[in-house]
Amino acid sequence: MDLAYTDEQNMLRESIEKFLASEYDLSARQNLVASDTGFSTQHWQTYADLGWLGMPIAEDFGGLGGDLVDTMIMFEAFGKGLVIEPVLSTLVLFAGALEIAGSEDQRQTYLPSIVTGDLQGSLAYVEACAPTDLHVVETTAMKSNGNFVITGTKSVVLHAASAHHFLISARTSGKASDQSGISLFLVAADSDGISRKDYPTVDGLRASELILDQVEVPATACVGNLGEGLTVLQQVVNRGILAISAEAVGAMQVLYESTIEYTKQREQFDHPLAEFQVVKHRLTEMFIEYNLAKSLCMKATMLENQKTDDAQRHIHALKFLVGKTSRFVGQNAVQLHGGMGMTEDLAIAHYFKRLMMIDATFGHTDIHLQAFVG
Repeated sequence: MDLAYTDEQNMLRESIEKFLASEYDLSARQNLVASDTGFSTQHWQTYADLGWLGMPIAEDFGGLGGDLVDTMIMFEAFGKGLVIEPVLSTLVLFAGALEIAGSEDQRQTYLPSIVTGDLQGSLAYVEACAPTDLHVVETTAMKSNGNFVITGTKSVVLHAASAHHFLISARTSGKASDQSGISLFLVAADSDGISRKDYPTVDGLRASELILDQVEVPATACVGNLGEGLTVLQQVVNRGILAISAEAVGAMQVLYESTIEYTKQREQFDHPLAEFQVVKHRLTEMFIEYNLAKSLCMKATMLENQKTDDAQRHIHALKFLVGKTSRFVGQNAVQLHGGMGMTEDLAIAHYFKRLMMIDATFGHTDIHLQAFVG
C-alpha cells in the first residue's frame, strides 16, 4: 500500500496550512465563535474560491473529483487550525449522501451550489432516544396525496442555523428500531413546520434540535430508494468518521508540538522541563500514540477508498483508537502546561475540547470497540 502523497496533494495541504496560519489565529477564531453565525461566511467563500469545497465532488458537478484521501488531507489541515466552518456537515455528510444515493437531478441541483459556496446543508439523523444507533428512527414520513408528511425531532444537527437544506432520516415503514423502512428526504430549511432550538457545543461549533411538525415534501425529495436509507447513512457516517479522525490527527500534532516547545521554555529548579526524564518519557508516549492514530487513519481511509472487505472493521478500529489517543494526548498536553492548559486564552484548551467532541461524534470508543471485536 503506497502511503506517499502526490505533489498535488502536498500542494493542497500546504495551501490550507498557509491560509490558516495567516488568517486563523486563536483570537480571530474566538471572535468568530462569539458571532451570530458562529463562523466566517467570508472564509467559507474563500474555501470555495480556492477549490476546497469542490475537492471531493465529481467534475460533472463542477468539483475537482478528489477521493477520500484528498478529504483526509484537508481535514488534517483543518484540525491543525481548529476550523469552525460547516465543512463536515455540508461537504462530507450532506454532499456525501447526495453523491452516494442522490438522483442525477438532485445532484445537478445541489452539488454545483456547494462547490461555489452558495449552499450549505446538514444531515439530520440523530434521535435523542438512541443517539448512537443509526437504525433507531422515531421520526416518521407518512404518505399523503402523493407527498410525504414528516413529523418528529432530530437532535444535534450540526450548523442547522446556517443550513439552506436538510437531509432528514425518517421512517416510512416498520417499527422504530427496524433495520429497514428508513428513508432520506431533502427538505428546505425554510419549509413550513420546521423550527429549531439552537445552541453552541462545547468546542465552539453550533448545533440545533430540529423540530418537524407535519413538514410536507414531494415524493421527488426522497434520496435513494424508499426504505433503504440505512445503508446510505452507514456509508456517509463512515466518511464522517474518516474526516473527523483526520481532523483529530491534525489537532493532536499541534498539541504534541506545542507541548514540546513549552517544556523547552518553562523552567523548574533552574532547568527546562524538557530535560527531566519523566517529561521526556511522557512526550515520547504522546509522539508514539499520535503516530499510531495517524498511520491507522491513512490505512483506513485508503481501504475505504478502495472499497475493500475489511474497510469497515478498520474504521471501527480507527474511531476507537482516535478516541483513546486523543484523550491521552490532550490530557497530557494540559497537564504539562499546568494551570495554563485550561485557560481560554491558550489554544491548548480549545484543541482538547474539540478532541473530546470528536470522540463523542458518530459513537464513542466503547461502541466502536464492541463493533470491532464483534
